[in-house]
Amino acid sequence: MTKKDKKNQTLEGEDLATIKQLLDSAENQIRRAKSLIFSTEIEDMAKQIAEDYQDSDNVIEGIFDGEQFVAPDGKKFQVPANYASKSKLVTGDMLKLTILPDGSFVYKQISPVDREKVIGILEESGEGFRINVNDKLYNVLTASITYFKADIGDKIVALIPKDGKSDWAAVENVILED
Repeated sequence: MTKKDKKNQTLEGEDLATIKQLLDSAENQIRRAKSLIFSTEIEDMAKQIAEDYQDSDNVIEGIFDGEQFVAPDGKKFQVPANYASKSKLVTGDMLKLTILPDGSFVYKQISPVDREKVIGILEESGEGFRINVNDKLYNVLTASITYFKADIGDKIVALIPKDGKSDWAAVENVILED
């Protein structure tokens, strides 16, 4: 290999490194721009919801449907998955949503539905996780699985509404086997 070839090869390596740095920088700027757009959209939605409910003292009672808070008028609001998991919310639980002046949402469980404990095996589906209880499948929040550090195939103790009318379960615990 001639000196000129080595120089060209080195330049190509330096050029590739520079290109990679430029691409990384561009990706980071795109991510930041998307994040700013997303947070602005969320703030706008929160403000709109606060305006919609300002005449009702910003307190709404509704039902938890397994993922979301459903207001009496049918509007749905996302319940933070970590709150739903930590509180072991079950479909049918009555919640109170307080919308603060700054647009923040504060949820509080005010009346739990009658519950039943079941044991099932954790499975993964295309949409997330579920437990199989005697061939009946219940969706579970990913936040619960992450919190309990559960693995596919683990035995899960879960809570479901006593009437059994739900596709969702709340994770109570994981049964660890030796």
